[in-house]
Order: sequence, then structure tokens, then C-alpha cells
Amino acid sequence: MSEDNKPIVVPNPWDKLRRYTPARIALGRAGTSLPTKPHLEFQLAHARARNAVHHELDVATLEAALKARGHEPCVLHSAADNRPMYLQRPDKGRRLDEPSQQELAKMARPPEGYDVVFVIGDGLSSFAIEENAAPFLDVILPPLADQKWRVAPLVVVREARVAVGDEVGELLGASMVVVLIGERPGLSSPDSMGIYMTLKPRVGLTDEARNCISNVRREGLSYDLAAHKLLYLMTEARKRGHSGVQLKDEAETLSSALPTGQKSFLIESN
Repeated sequence: MSEDNKPIVVPNPWDKLRRYTPARIALGRAGTSLPTKPHLEFQLAHARARNAVHHELDVATLEAALKARGHEPCVLHSAADNRPMYLQRPDKGRRLDEPSQQELAKMARPPEGYDVVFVIGDGLSSFAIEENAAPFLDVILPPLADQKWRVAPLVVVREARVAVGDEVGELLGASMVVVLIGERPGLSSPDSMGIYMTLKPRVGLTDEARNCISNVRREGLSYDLAAHKLLYLMTEARKRGHSGVQLKDEAETLSSALPTGQKSFLIESN
């Protein structure tokens, strides 16, 4: 082929592998640089990730979606007054502000206490919560009700970090807290939700006390599988008396080992 007839974009020999992953591989090259199309796609993905971090949670829409499902969420706020402070002071996002502490302190609770409280926090991607929180709750709450878990009213916390759930659980006297929170956006996943489960929540716990289920979204870990994993971890944490690094996620192994026809931890809700 003559120099004049050479293609502008030189294809990558690994191009066929792109069908198996959203990762940016085998993009080809134009001279020594990326071709224009993948370069622009990268810029768009980066812009979406930045937008996800700075986007304020649409609390009204989330609250309406939860109420339509029969929930009466309690909306609170962390000690971070606004989004810039939240991003600059992670410690502020780990604690509730004083009005929120007072709101929880006066909340009525049953004499036997709550087994678990679900805390929904915007985290580093409000898009993740707006997209995934309510549909995931549709999957996880029915089997908990069937198994007679005492579930506290849902709590929504604005400008939240994961550890704020420990304070919510402690103030409500809940035996366990599950935090649904927007994860730090990736360049192909600006809407990824994380789930953090902690037994015996209290202020001052560190990450070693939590179990994490990551990348919960329509293009990632499905709601059904995430709920299956979470229900296994919750059940085992209550049985063994600990969570975090002492509790391993063996849900998939156990599920695959079940005899044909035997139900897994997750009860079909559809």
C-alpha cells in the first residue's frame, strides 16, 4: 500500500476483545495519538464523572419514589453544610448535623428495637442513588419482611459519607446498619452504587468493621445478585456476631452448591 493510501487510524490487533469489556482498550491510533472519536468519548466520560461528583441529590424526587412504595423516609443532613464543604472536608460527611441528631433522638422506636436500619446517602455520585436506590430496596426488603427482620424507617442523608450510617444506627439503637451510597465515579460508571453493612454500628468504627458490595447498577452487579449477597452477609453477621474483615462473602459459593430446586437466601419477589 502506498503512503497516500494508508488509513489515518491504525487499528489495534486486540480490537475484537472490546466486545467483552467497557474498558478503554484497543482504541487504535492516529500517528502517535488517540484517534479523534475515542479522544472525544474520553472527554465526555470524564465530564460525566465530574458532573456526578458535583450533582446535588434530587431529594424531592427520591422521597416521592420512596413514598410511592409505602415508605416514610426521614431526611437528614450531615455536618457538611454544602457540596464544596463535603468534597473538601470528608470528616464532616461522616457525622450528622445537630438538627439531624435531635430528629433521630426524638423518633419513636419499638421496645424490642430495630434489627437493621437502611441509610441512603448521596455520596460521591447522586446519580447512582437516584437511579438505583429505590429499585434495589424493592428487591431486598420483601425477603427481610418474610424473615421477620425488624426494619427501621428509611433514612436519607444529604452530603453523606459511609461512616454517617454508624451514627444513625447508634442513635436509633439498631443492631445493624446498611448504607446505600453513591460510589466515586469511574470513567465508564458514573452511576455505581455501593452497599456497606455494619453490625453493632457506633461512631468511631473504621472500614475493617464493614462489608462492602460494589458496582450495583444496571450495567454492573444486578439488584438480584446484590440483594442475595447482602442478605447472606446480614444473616451470617447476626448469627456469628461480627461483620467486616472477619466475615467473608461466600454467598455465590453456597448458592452454586445448592441442590437442584432448593431456594437460595434470596426469596424470589417477582
